[in-house]
Amino acid sequence: MAAEISFSVETARGSRTLSVTYERRGTGEPLLLLHGIGHHWQAWEPVMGILAADRDVIAVDLPGFGASPALPDGVPYDLATVSTVLGAFCRALGVERPHVAGNSLGGLLALELGRGKLVRSVTALSPAGFWSEAERRYAFTTLRAMRVGARSLPLPVIERLSRSTVGRTALVSTIYARPGRRSPEAAVAETRALRGATGFHETLAAGGGVLFRDDIRDVPVTIGWGTKDRLLLRRQGVRAKYVIPRARLVRLPGCGHVPMSDDPAMVARVLLDGSA
Repeated sequence: MAAEISFSVETARGSRTLSVTYERRGTGEPLLLLHGIGHHWQAWEPVMGILAADRDVIAVDLPGFGASPALPDGVPYDLATVSTVLGAFCRALGVERPHVAGNSLGGLLALELGRGKLVRSVTALSPAGFWSEAERRYAFTTLRAMRVGARSLPLPVIERLSRSTVGRTALVSTIYARPGRRSPEAAVAETRALRGATGFHETLAAGGGVLFRDDIRDVPVTIGWGTKDRLLLRRQGVRAKYVIPRARLVRLPGCGHVPMSDDPAMVARVLLDGSA
């Protein structure tokens, strides 16, 4: 069952106390899992059981997403601040330099933690921050449309749609190549997470000018990209490899933007290899 922890973080406006929700399973070296914008820790549920056999797996709801409250007033959702929050979260759990894996926004945050040498290894699945301006505008427009759609549909309609493969395709096919593999319960839960994400607009605003341009030299990096990613096109993975030449670039055949449910066994293998 997910837990909540509170801790203090130093910000430009002084010390602030905040809380985040997380799920922790398994034993072994710690592996921190970071979801994408508008999602929640349950995005990792399809691979959690496999990972927990070999890792101390910690999947967190980022501030303002899932069950985690928004950041305090005046505290920005930029990379530096959220990375500081994640560092404080790990210290509060007694975890020192975990491996980290992230998807989309979470992938960008994972790379930022790697750049700061705060983690043992980084695995980034379709990370944000390697887009052209046109690609960024397309992604942000798509995300805003998804948010409007999630907020405009009454909950009974969402639940009814979730009961069929066609309905689940309508709800979540933008981010999954195989939306039929999502359970009705998962499709409803993640649609509700998107509509209730208090940090959504602030995170998009903070990401408008973000480009990841720094090599990561002393931390192993794996970058995975789904061949059917419709949100962040896979050519962005080639740019990521150019920025981080030592990174291992892995093709994820048949996977969409959020690949964990499209092919759990393959994605889990990539995460375990990346955190070896």
